[in-house]
Amino acid sequence: MPDQTRIAAPGPRPETIRLPSGEVLPVPQGWVLLPPGDPGLTGRVKKAGPSWTVQEKRGNKLFSRGVWAPAARIEALREALRVEREDPAYTRKLEAGRRKREVKQVQYAEDFTAAVLAFLAFAPEHLALATQLAEAIARHAVPVGSGTVARTERIPIEQRAEAACIAWMRHATTAYDHMEIPRVKGARREVRRMLAERSRKLLGRYRRGEGLPAGACPLLKGLSVGIASTDSADSADQKNP
Repeated sequence: MPDQTRIAAPGPRPETIRLPSGEVLPVPQGWVLLPPGDPGLTGRVKKAGPSWTVQEKRGNKLFSRGVWAPAARIEALREALRVEREDPAYTRKLEAGRRKREVKQVQYAEDFTAAVLAFLAFAPEHLALATQLAEAIARHAVPVGSGTVARTERIPIEQRAEAACIAWMRHATTAYDHMEIPRVKGARREVRRMLAERSRKLLGRYRRGEGLPAGACPLLKGLSVGIASTDSADSADQKNP
């Protein structure tokens, strides 16, 4: 058992795990649980030899509960990492990596804003509104950790932009956040489909150059109010708006 890497759920008793098959295994003697919180150390422990990763599913989310591995291995790697982190070169490396990520993030925000603007494709007389919308949607969707479809690389940026736009409109221009939706399978998805159709029809007016009076335009109202966040279900479903 100890020579095999596993991914399992917490067991019914301390120092046990439950395999996907339902089998319960005791933790090997001499192993300890490395709690989550230090990705650098966790990654090295996993790479250095067999380990048992413990994950627990709560609703639609999967939470890490730590990694079981030989105590001696964990301590040796922890000490080696401590020495490495005390080296000034390590700090310089971290700062260089941080700057690189910041530059990449700025570039992605620009690319994503342009993709949203291309999806909107408003008539020239509504270009100013389209620009405002694209910037607002990007500000909401692009930040690291936002959990929105803009942060996934599983679909092209054009699809991410479309999905993020429809999701933003769902929250900012409809009564979706205050609807009482039955807890029936498929009900929420059907509501979203209906609202997405309504949003696409609204966008169509601006693409044709029709628009709406300022006082009756849901887009302008949405821009003035903004949205604080999207609900957790949006993170999974935005790619299928």
